[in-house]
Formats: sequence, C-alpha cells, structure tokens
Amino acid sequence: MVRNILIPTDGSDYGKTAIAYGIYIARKLNIQLTGLHVVDVRLLQGPVFTDISGSIGLPPYQEFLPAIESSLDVKAESILKEFREQCEAADIHPETKKVTGVIDETIIEEGRKCCDWILLAQRGEHFHIDGGAILGSTAQAVVRHSGKPVLVTPEHFREIKNMALAYDGSAPAQNALKLAAELSARAAWPLSVVIITNDETLGAKLSEEAKAYIKTTPADSAILILKGKEDKGLLKFTREAAVDLLVMGAYGHNRLREMLVGSTTSTVIRKSTIPVLLTR
Repeated sequence: MVRNILIPTDGSDYGKTAIAYGIYIARKLNIQLTGLHVVDVRLLQGPVFTDISGSIGLPPYQEFLPAIESSLDVKAESILKEFREQCEAADIHPETKKVTGVIDETIIEEGRKCCDWILLAQRGEHFHIDGGAILGSTAQAVVRHSGKPVLVTPEHFREIKNMALAYDGSAPAQNALKLAAELSARAAWPLSVVIITNDETLGAKLSEEAKAYIKTTPADSAILILKGKEDKGLLKFTREAAVDLLVMGAYGHNRLREMLVGSTTSTVIRKSTIPVLLTR
C-alpha cells in the first residue's frame, strides 16, 4: 500500500490545494511526503527569446541566462520552503527535491525512484512552450507513463469522508477495484462502486464481479448501476452524490478508440471537482 507520496509543486493556487490534500492523506494514513519542484529546462533554452532579441537588437540570450537561472533557482527555493512550512504546520516532516528538466518526464522519473503514489494538481502555472494546455496534459502524461497510481486534485480542498469507484470491468478498473477496497478499509471511508451502462445484462455481470471481490475485503461498500455515458455520468454522480474521492482505472481502451470517441479518463481529469485517483 502507499507509504510515500510525491507532490510536484509550482506555487500555484491549485498546487497549494494539492499540498493540502497531501497533508490530509499523510495524516490519515501515516505516510511520508516528498515535495518536488521542477525547473522547466525549456525556460533555460530560450529559442523564442533568442529569435526576438536578435531581430530587435537586444543583447544575445546567453547574456541573460545567468540571471534567468538565478531567478528560477530563487523561485524554486521559495516554493519548496512554503511547501515545507505548510507541511510542518500540520506536524508533517517532508522531504524536498529540486530538479531541472522537462516537467512531465522529470515527474515520471522521480516518481519511479521514491514513491508509491504521485499527487498532481489538476492545473498549474506552466504552459507548454509548444502552445498547448496547462498542467492537465502533464497529469495525463504522468498517468499514462509513471506506472504508479496518480491522484489528481481539483481547485478547492474538502475533507474526504467517503469515496467512489468507477468500475467497467477493464483491466485498469480491476486494479482500481483492489486499490479502492484497500484504501477504503485502511482509511475507513465508505465505498460506492459505480457502474455506468445502458446494458442491463452487462451491468448485472459487472456488479457480480465487483461484489465477489469486495466480499473478500473488510471495505464498507455499496454497488450502484446507473444509465448513461461514462464520462458525463461519472461527473454528474460526483457532483450530486455525497462523495469526496473518485477512484478509477485509467485509459482502459486503446489509443485508436480514444482518438475516435474521446477518453473518459481525460475528461474526468479536466473537469472533476473532487480528487481523482487513477491507476492503470
């Protein structure tokens, strides 16, 4: 089970909420936290700045590089200091790391070295230099490639009193079922197993699968079968039901199907208002 959680932090408001969830879970489960700040190496390479400075007659980018490096270093130390202070105020004594690299690749690499889970904010301050999305795309990359459960936290913190599992029978969902049952028992969070399908026969089959496994665990659970589309149904359930944490298998379908009809995982990561714990 979980003994150490890695929390990448960038000083953003969403990042501070992620730390609050990390502290809450650390106290609940008596585990270690490690704070990570990644200095984005692309900010030090500066190809765009180099082009602009040359065209308008500014000094070469290389002359600014020491100042940029120093500024990023000071910022990193400040962010990690705030992380430590936030943890220590709750009587948690974390470890911290500062690493220069590509953000998602570094999180994945560091996660493989030191932790059982990775905890990521749903959004952060960093935009990809190639013009894409904010931290949501980093979360998706980390979920796909880290090989660890990843907890993605929303904008606002709220205490976790109960949890839900999205179950569709896929291999990732079966792994999520095991993780959810263990976590429910350890944290004493009641578990709702949610099956969303318009196929009554399939719903009954999945319900029996989930019930058979949960019987072997001490988890306090109930099983719900709902009709609808997976992503919309899950988001509606998390908004309307008294549930504070969602566990689900990540990317249970192949990449071609995701390209054609979209990914439930990606939609939930972007839009959930409660933390989502994902496992492959």
